[in-house]
Amino acid sequence: ETCCVTLTAPVDGVVLAVHAKSEQPVAVGAKIADIGDPSRLEIVVDLLSSDAVRVVPGTAAQITQWGGTKDLRARVKRIDPSAYTKVSALGIEEQRVNAVLELEDTDPRLGHGFRVFAEIPIWESPMALQVPISALFRIGNRWNAFAIQVGRAKRTELELGHMNDETAEVLSGLSKNDIVIL
Repeated sequence: ETCCVTLTAPVDGVVLAVHAKSEQPVAVGAKIADIGDPSRLEIVVDLLSSDAVRVVPGTAAQITQWGGTKDLRARVKRIDPSAYTKVSALGIEEQRVNAVLELEDTDPRLGHGFRVFAEIPIWESPMALQVPISALFRIGNRWNAFAIQVGRAKRTELELGHMNDETAEVLSGLSKNDIVIL
């Protein structure tokens, strides 16, 4: 009579999670534990499918808010070829795609299943003329801002390019040293 069964894992590593926690029958092929090498962690993040199509393997990324004192550098390894539907906190169905990131900086305190934020640029231009979005308003379907011209505020129609939560790229309507009213 033996008390134990020897299980052979398909890879070398350490036990990261145990799925069968007590004595019980398990079916052939059932997942009993997660095994991996914590020094070779990957990060999986879900992206909106509309953003995922603009991210390519090799894109640099930053891992933030993981609990350490400094951000960690990472690089996009791959974008999954298939999307899935996820319901947002507002109840909106969104198409999401997983992106797998390889860490370039590591920290032994970061572990399996930890919560992180990933910042992945989908567009950048160091020479883009930008305006704070708090300076923008619409008239009809056109963007406008108030710019100071000869000591007076003048409504100026703008053509905008890329936007984020803070700034918008100005394609026309303003010049480099123009002053706008927030």
